[in-house]
Amino acid sequence: MIKNIFIFCILLYSLTMNAQKVNWLSWEKAIELSKTDKEPKKMFIDVYTDWCGWCKKMDTDTFQNPKVSAYMVKNYYMVKLDGERKEPLEYKGKTYKYVASGRRGYHEFAAALMQGRMSYPTTIFLDEKQQMLSPVPGYQKPEPFLKIAKYFGENIHKTKKWAEYDSSSE
Repeated sequence: MIKNIFIFCILLYSLTMNAQKVNWLSWEKAIELSKTDKEPKKMFIDVYTDWCGWCKKMDTDTFQNPKVSAYMVKNYYMVKLDGERKEPLEYKGKTYKYVASGRRGYHEFAAALMQGRMSYPTTIFLDEKQQMLSPVPGYQKPEPFLKIAKYFGENIHKTKKWAEYDSSSE
């Protein structure tokens, strides 16, 4: 019995050691890394708001999933961007600002990334040069999210349409 408990504890410990904690970056830090790293990664942006329940669920269920976090940490700079950020953000010579609108406002950079479709959460995939690959609106469970992340992370999007990839990997 004690031997079984010991083996269980070792197994549990090894599983928790394999999970990689996501080190979320600011947009500014990710841009800095993309300029200084010898081999820049693609960029993943989680556009969220503090009041969004689905955003919080995706944080705990999807981004903290051991398979997802390990893959994402290895292949992407992972950025958190508050869709209602109050501070200005400068990028490529343009200053993006907070815009007051109704009860809540929005940040112009988040709106640009989401192509004007203000929906939270929205995940954004960019290539190594910060060119848009795709915004993905809505909550994603771990396995479907990982499939999307691999589609862009492994450059499958360059040779296959999503529908072909999605149906071939079932």
